Amino acid sequence: MRAGGVRHARVARLYDRRDLRVEVAEIAAPGEGEVLLKMAAGGICGSDLHYYQDGGFGPVRVQEPIIPGHEASGHVAALGAGVSGLAIGELVAVNPSQPCGVCRFCREGLNIHCLDMQFMGSAMRRPHTQGMFRDWLVVPAVQCFAAGTLVAAGEAACAEPLAVCLHAAAQAGDLTGKQVLVTGAGPIGALVVAAARHAGAATIVVTDLADAALERAKAMGATQVVNIRDDPQGLAWYEVDKGQFDVVFECSAAEPALRGAIAAVRPRGLIVQVGVTGDITVPLSALVGKELRWIGSQRFDDEFASAVELIGERRIDVRPIISHAFPIEDAVMAFEQAGDRTAACKVQLTFMPIDG
Repeated sequence: MRAGGVRHARVARLYDRRDLRVEVAEIAAPGEGEVLLKMAAGGICGSDLHYYQDGGFGPVRVQEPIIPGHEASGHVAALGAGVSGLAIGELVAVNPSQPCGVCRFCREGLNIHCLDMQFMGSAMRRPHTQGMFRDWLVVPAVQCFAAGTLVAAGEAACAEPLAVCLHAAAQAGDLTGKQVLVTGAGPIGALVVAAARHAGAATIVVTDLADAALERAKAMGATQVVNIRDDPQGLAWYEVDKGQFDVVFECSAAEPALRGAIAAVRPRGLIVQVGVTGDITVPLSALVGKELRWIGSQRFDDEFASAVELIGERRIDVRPIISHAFPIEDAVMAFEQAGDRTAACKVQLTFMPIDG
């Protein structure tokens, strides 16, 4: 509906643990350099789920009402002054990352570590940076990347998590012909599989505790899957002779998985830590004795554009990870479903604007 030319949108706003409300808010017209998007699809990320279930994760806490959502796509509805290169009706993926461009890390080309990063749907800063779970969104045009005409909106909305995984794969260097282990087959683990396969890995073994997750990992390119709950010794062969894997992508953030990774990676091998948790105990003697490299991987930078291109051309097909879709009015149901790992992988919200 419109009142006096004002556009309204439904938004999913989180007030506290499990207090997610669908409300109506006014949406401004796009200003110079901005576009107005009719939002189409938005994926629920692990951080969104932590906000909903626990009120945050680690030191990051929801301290004021926040609209979650940092992986989304929409159609261009209006262009602000000075915007070119985008067409009305075009499907775009939205990059949620907004580095300042002027701090010392941005000047060094390390935009990921921007000291004034604005990341949509994040409670890391205060005031919180509002996210994309809404019918309409005004956003700087530079954050919109055309997804082409081959893929659906839900696929385009997977560009952000795929960018995270492309960055993780880049941290590992050349994967051509390498033996790779991925621990944890949630959405990120599954997309890491796809990124490693795209990068030329010869063997990709995936571990998890849920068969449904492992089936999706196979669909994304895993050469072998192991249910560690059913087969605790499933990686035993890979631990012989000080380990067999060249690279491990640790996506579960579970201490037993990290210990298993350290046991199964070869001397001077690499562990890329993608999953995030609190403090854990690490077997430093094995880490030192095998001269392992253990590095972290956070978010992405230029990989977002690559992710949109790979999805848009279906060189990486993300459809196997999209397990559920709910309209925004059922946002609470969507978040509850996303918390059920026995059935859910990537749960998305869909949007039908209330005024056209």
